[in-house]
Amino acid sequence: MRSIWNGAISFGLVSIPIKVVNATENHSISFRQIHTEDGGRIRYRKFCELEDREVTQSEIGKGYEDADGSIVPITDEDLAQLPLPTAKTIEIVAFVPADSIDPLQMDAAYYLAASGAPAAKPYTLLREALKRSNKVAIAKFALRGRERLGMLRVVGEAIAMHGLLWPDEVRAPEGVAPDVDVTVRDKELDLADALMDTLGEVDLEDLHDEYREAVEEVIAAKAAGETPPATPEPAEGGKVLDLMAALEKSVRAAKESRGEEPAEVTEMPRKASRATPKQTAGKKSTAKKTAASAKKSTASARKSTSKSAQATKKSASSTKSTAKKTAAKKTTSRKRTA
Repeated sequence: MRSIWNGAISFGLVSIPIKVVNATENHSISFRQIHTEDGGRIRYRKFCELEDREVTQSEIGKGYEDADGSIVPITDEDLAQLPLPTAKTIEIVAFVPADSIDPLQMDAAYYLAASGAPAAKPYTLLREALKRSNKVAIAKFALRGRERLGMLRVVGEAIAMHGLLWPDEVRAPEGVAPDVDVTVRDKELDLADALMDTLGEVDLEDLHDEYREAVEEVIAAKAAGETPPATPEPAEGGKVLDLMAALEKSVRAAKESRGEEPAEVTEMPRKASRATPKQTAGKKSTAKKTAASAKKSTASARKSTSKSAQATKKSASSTKSTAKKTAAKKTTSRKRTA
């Protein structure tokens, strides 16, 4: 890989000669501007305002426009002789935990390659020190006309550097969050957690740029004189009227896309509140049946007691009648004997 900057890492009194190479590359498809009537290329020509003529690249330099509109010429030699220790040095100023860096500050990424055999030992020392500390190094360096912040970390067996924006270059998120009070229920959070668990993790190697592939298909079709592929029908959308229902549907769809069994529908709070009266009604019905049964038992017991009492009375009456008859017979017998 071609280096874009040569210098050294300053690690206390240790100096590590390095080369900076780009760690990323852009695969986006670029287009040329053309004249729509005949397909001719549209080109921009660079003219000098004072001489009103086109100039070549070798005649073009840098200049700073002052407040009054005047131009102050600045040469590459002027920039190379800046009174900065970071002009040709990546100066490490601190070691901090990686999670203390706000991802909003992250910028372009570079690999730092050891420059020559003498750099191998100190390079390896810094790499292993970063590994063992579980920290990242914060550094200052100058690149492409300005001083920048950098974060050094270990990637594989190499040291990578991420350019960082200065803290005052990151905007505060004012007016971004909703300005109304919103209450999120535990049930909704549970479904959101279930959706996150169902989607799970992903291997970034499996992701690819579908937009670029679609553009390449269109270019290939037009180059061959064929009709470009048709645009697929967009998925039907709609207003989300019920957040709970939308979450449940999302969990089901995520499970089905992974070949898993559809998720069971989680009972919504309003359904649970409807189920409660039914259960109460069931209890009332049971209570009524029990009370009715108890009344019948009591009534039967009363009837049985009444019948027993009547039978006792009849028995007593019969006994009295028999006794009277016996007494009358004895009296008659006595009279006859006399």
